[in-house]
Amino acid sequence: MNKKGQHAEAMALQWLLKNQLTLLSRNYSCRFGEIDLIMLDRSILVFIEVRARSNLRFGGAAASVTKQKQQKIITTANHFLLCNSKYKLFTCRFDVMAFETSSALGGPVWYKDAFRL
Repeated sequence: MNKKGQHAEAMALQWLLKNQLTLLSRNYSCRFGEIDLIMLDRSILVFIEVRARSNLRFGGAAASVTKQKQQKIITTANHFLLCNSKYKLFTCRFDVMAFETSSALGGPVWYKDAFRL
């Protein structure tokens, strides 16, 4: 991960902690892929993809979470659930934290429930 990505992830984590989410895992990875942040939002298990883009030329940060990337995140989330059975009955949500050029100063755009299984 590049420095810009690390910085965006750290900013997203701070933003989410201030919004009362609890960190469970950072950069969870397995052979299927990686999930930037796994957090609890009360009783909801949240898998979070963090994206940052310096320009909107190719659709911006949120648009970069393609169907293929979503599928990798879902497969990796399933792996997390298999390895952490205490969360298997939790409701799950997939969020995207997008740092766009226009929102960089005001914080990320938080897309709750950005995609589904």
